[in-house]
Amino acid sequence: MPTAYPWYFRFSWIAALVVGVVAYVVLFVVMLLTRNSTMLPSVLLVGAATVPLTVLLFAQSSRAGALVPTPVVLVTVVLAGLVGITIAGLEESIAGALLGRESILLVGVIEETAKLVVPLVVLATAHRTTRGGGIVVGIAAGTGFAVLETMGYGFNALLERGGGLAQLDATLILRGVLVPAGHVAWTGAICAALWHLVASSRKVLAVLELAATYVAAIVLHTAWDATSSMAVHVVIGVVSVGALLVLTLRAHRAHVRAAVARATTVDASSAARPGGVAPI
Repeated sequence: MPTAYPWYFRFSWIAALVVGVVAYVVLFVVMLLTRNSTMLPSVLLVGAATVPLTVLLFAQSSRAGALVPTPVVLVTVVLAGLVGITIAGLEESIAGALLGRESILLVGVIEETAKLVVPLVVLATAHRTTRGGGIVVGIAAGTGFAVLETMGYGFNALLERGGGLAQLDATLILRGVLVPAGHVAWTGAICAALWHLVASSRKVLAVLELAATYVAAIVLHTAWDATSSMAVHVVIGVVSVGALLVLTLRAHRAHVRAAVARATTVDASSAARPGGVAPI
């Protein structure tokens, strides 16, 4: 059997959520009481990062350990956020200038594609060490993008006419609650299908699965942006979060099975050596 993963690592996502929520409340209240505007970046960062970081830690930690090496996850979060938000911002500006309000129909395509740039580089350079962890790499990429985007929306809410600290708070809380149903889920699902394609022996079926997942993510993203209907948003949220949870748990089970198989192989090899003793 594989070495047990320490419980405090496995459930670190709970600690991240609790600490993040408490830190956000404390920072926001202190900023209000002291009127210290230099605390604004901290409020924006903690408010934007708490929930996606929680989801990322949940996906990363299985009973048999982390799915993807921590350095790869950290680099993906940072680079995917910076590269994705830059590419998407540029392309959306061009689309807006050419198409006007109709450009909203292209936002899903632009953002879901921009968020894949860094994961594709990770796949090309570190597939062996991230095998089976596509869902984590995708969530990491979605986390980086979502954090920067939420910080931008929060800053706009503070500055826009009729805005202020109350609007900033509402924006950060709303987007924090909804982020698992958005960028995190969509990019996670696409990357899970992408990593599956590389590992699968049935390439045609895997390609179809990847294409269907990519199109589904774009459709859900576009539908979310194109309507303000609460009912539609609830349906999209349930579908996205449900898919995210299923894919994450499936990746955890596969990681545990792989760890057990490796441990069994090592034990059998040790027992076959001269003087080796088979484990009881």
